[in-house]
Amino acid sequence: MRRLERLRAITKQQAAGESAQAERVLAQLHELTDRTRGLTEEYSARGDAVDGYMLTQSSRFAAGLCKILHSTNQEAGTAQVIADRKRADLASAERRRAAVEDRLNIEERAISRREDFRQIEAKSKFGTDLD
Repeated sequence: MRRLERLRAITKQQAAGESAQAERVLAQLHELTDRTRGLTEEYSARGDAVDGYMLTQSSRFAAGLCKILHSTNQEAGTAQVIADRKRADLASAERRRAAVEDRLNIEERAISRREDFRQIEAKSKFGTDLD
C-alpha cells in the first residue's frame, strides 16, 4: 500500500508539472495574442500613406498581422483545452492519491485494532477461571 501511495504521489507531482507547463504556454500565447492584436489595431488605423504603393503595403502588412492574430487565437484556444485537460488530470491524480491514502489509513487502523484485540486476548489466556 505504501508503494502505491508513493506511486500516486509521484504521478500527482508529474501531473502538477505538466499542468504548470500548460498554464505557462497558455499565458505566453495570451500575451502574444494581445501584442499582435495591438499591432494589428495600430497598423489598421494608420493613415500616413502618401501614395497608393505605401497604402497597399500597409494594408498587406495589416492583413498579414490579422492572419497571425487569427492563428495565434486558434493556438491559444488549443492551449486552453490542453491546460484544462491537464488541470483535470491533476485533480484526478490528487483524488487517486487521496483514495489510496484513505485506504492506507483504514488498513492501519484495522491492523492496530487487531493487534489491540490480540493483546487483550493474550492477557485473558494467562488468567485462571477465578479471575
